Amino acid sequence: MQLTSLANLLKDPPPAYAFELSEAGLAFARVSEPQQADFVPFESGTLVVSPLHDNIQQPQSVLDKIRSIVPPNGHRRRRTALILPDYCARISVLDFDNFPSDPAEQTALLRFRMKKSVPFDIDSAVISYAPQSRKNNSGKIEVLAAVVAAEIVARYEEPFRACGFHPGLVTTSSLAALNLVQPAQITMLVKLSGRVLSALVLDGNVLRLARSVELERGSDDEIEGVLHPTVAYIEDELESKPECIWLCGFGAQTGDFIQRWQSEWDINVEPLRARYGVPGPNNAGLLGYLESSGG
Repeated sequence: MQLTSLANLLKDPPPAYAFELSEAGLAFARVSEPQQADFVPFESGTLVVSPLHDNIQQPQSVLDKIRSIVPPNGHRRRRTALILPDYCARISVLDFDNFPSDPAEQTALLRFRMKKSVPFDIDSAVISYAPQSRKNNSGKIEVLAAVVAAEIVARYEEPFRACGFHPGLVTTSSLAALNLVQPAQITMLVKLSGRVLSALVLDGNVLRLARSVELERGSDDEIEGVLHPTVAYIEDELESKPECIWLCGFGAQTGDFIQRWQSEWDINVEPLRARYGVPGPNNAGLLGYLESSGG
């Protein structure tokens, strides 16, 4: 799995297609035609997001959807970007007094640090990471790391490989959606997708905090119960307020939350925007990836 959204780290030739998977369906686009981004729904229960078990519950249905979207291409394999739901992975920002230069030592150290914080076997998990561009205020080196169970990634990739795709790039929805956030000193992306609320805090181009929480009811109080301590963290640890909170996936409630949180926190709150469509609960990662690819 590759971290690509913060600094557009992709160095290989860009994929021909990009797909974002969610419980609701499959958002997709040919990268060379980003204005044609589209979405096809899944039947209920086709995909169930979890960090613990296979997310693809009806693989044949997913396979049929992919085949209906993209016609066969003989035996030629096409590169594609896969954008996975936030909750199937764990994103962490870890700090170190010293971070080794050897990649094997780096990976071993990250696995050791994350061992107790993930609900699956870290030793067999897929891990991707990127040292951040600067040290934090305490002089420690911050490393952005993403980890997901290897079997979950394999099952996500399987139907695409069966359709002649090579998933050369895999990331998560909120990480990809960060490409839609306008740069500022401190900003926060808040994204609601189904029952999962994600909150990511940026200090310039540096990710300082990433949370992805499964909600029980999705009520306003439950959402604010996640965001209040996040805003408090920013004020305590970063000694500042966010300049802007960007909202995505709140649908008809977006305006109500904007008014409430602007009044309560005295922070500018705006809906997330994109060049190639309206970012929502199931396509923000795709639109963010298309934004970073330059169309």
